[in-house]
Amino acid sequence: MAGFQFFERDLKLATAGMEPEAINNALAAFAKQELARVIGEGIASSNYERYVNGVQGAPEEAVKAPGPIVYEFVNWPLIINAALQELIRRSPRRSGRYARSFVVVVGGRTVVTDYSRLRADAEVIIFNAQPYTRKTETGSNGQGKRHFDLSKGALNRRFNSAFKFETKFVDVPGGIDPLAPYKLKRTTRRRAAGTPLTYPALVINAL
Repeated sequence: MAGFQFFERDLKLATAGMEPEAINNALAAFAKQELARVIGEGIASSNYERYVNGVQGAPEEAVKAPGPIVYEFVNWPLIINAALQELIRRSPRRSGRYARSFVVVVGGRTVVTDYSRLRADAEVIIFNAQPYTRKTETGSNGQGKRHFDLSKGALNRRFNSAFKFETKFVDVPGGIDPLAPYKLKRTTRRRAAGTPLTYPALVINAL
């Protein structure tokens, strides 16, 4: 199961004068409160496994201080869907074709659609297969200017403690999408005819 863990740090409580049972109850209540907070704020997924004193699935109330209580979240679906929403929101909307052309790739060349199966240490790349994606990102053809870069900023602000988002121009190998890579038809000042296009992309890694 892909994911990452919260609450592995020590949970420091004011325990002076408290009985062991009261300490355990306070620890369980604090963990549940933090769990509700990170899910409610959209920082973590509601899909998770719980480990209490090393026992999978045990309730928080079974904790024996100092614990730990560990939540292992399957967060890639939350992260990737949030990234796609940001990109689509900033995309040209004339026909909707561009907004439907984002591709999610892992390992540089494997297209994925089931994000829940990704390893926690996977590197995820999202690009758009349309050949005019560079012009869209630079604003050369109107709408969509800096849609990758602006999405990166919004996502880093939202998930800055758990994931890192970068924008890069990447090479897209053949076989990933029928539209990519697009090869230049004519020689330009910078590139010869037949040169594959590089694509703006959002690159995501867990911290």
